[in-house]
Amino acid sequence: MKKPIALSLGLILFVGCSTVPITGRKQVKLVSDQQMVAQSAVSYKEVIEQGPLSADATRTRQIKKVGAKISAAVERYLKDTNQSHLIAGFEWEFNLIDEDQPNAWCMPGGKVAFYTGILPYCVDETGIAVVMGHEIAHAVVGHGAERVSHQMLQQGGGILASWLGSKTDYHDAIMMTYGLGSQYAGVLPFSRLHESEADHLGLIFMAMAGYNPEAAVGFWQRMDAAGGQKPPEFLSTHPSDESRVRRLRARMPEAMDIYARRD
Repeated sequence: MKKPIALSLGLILFVGCSTVPITGRKQVKLVSDQQMVAQSAVSYKEVIEQGPLSADATRTRQIKKVGAKISAAVERYLKDTNQSHLIAGFEWEFNLIDEDQPNAWCMPGGKVAFYTGILPYCVDETGIAVVMGHEIAHAVVGHGAERVSHQMLQQGGGILASWLGSKTDYHDAIMMTYGLGSQYAGVLPFSRLHESEADHLGLIFMAMAGYNPEAAVGFWQRMDAAGGQKPPEFLSTHPSDESRVRRLRARMPEAMDIYARRD
């Protein structure tokens, strides 16, 4: 049995390779983005129905406005670079959940949630764009599918065999990836590589949408300062020290050039 599994794994790794736009990093995805998009819509609906959604109409409009601007900019960029397949099946949605935790996420398919607890760190619309660009980047480049794929590889032949047998229910993995629901307490956080990549792409995406990417440095400094001995969940796997700011500043000229040349 070992040989067939090894051959299957080799085939999966070959077929499941893709390239991240802008960074050029190679990815391995055993789960298709389309599968993740379809099932994320169901998971997102569960979360939004549980709510509670914020009653602050002004803040909610702001979240939707920033989301619409950044998602439109991303769509234009991907169309111009013949990469629209990366967001095939996306139906963008932006909601503000009334919960005092500094968190936000974007599921595959463009399903975004902000929590009211992160808004004080955003300060203004541009700060919201920092977070929005970062989270949309996770979804656009398929970090969710990649994260679930890594889990499958770590768990070995049994789960691969299940996958090869047309296992397509990734609901639990999706919910666990975003730490949603009491039964999914064991969060599967994005890796530091994914977070750094989302930082980089987030700068680019917000710049494309007309938001000054320099605001990212101040936002992450505020988040870092608020963490104390226990960083917020939003920073659980991401470096929140001076190295992060150094990396942001190193990427800033590229983002500022895009910001200066935007239409």
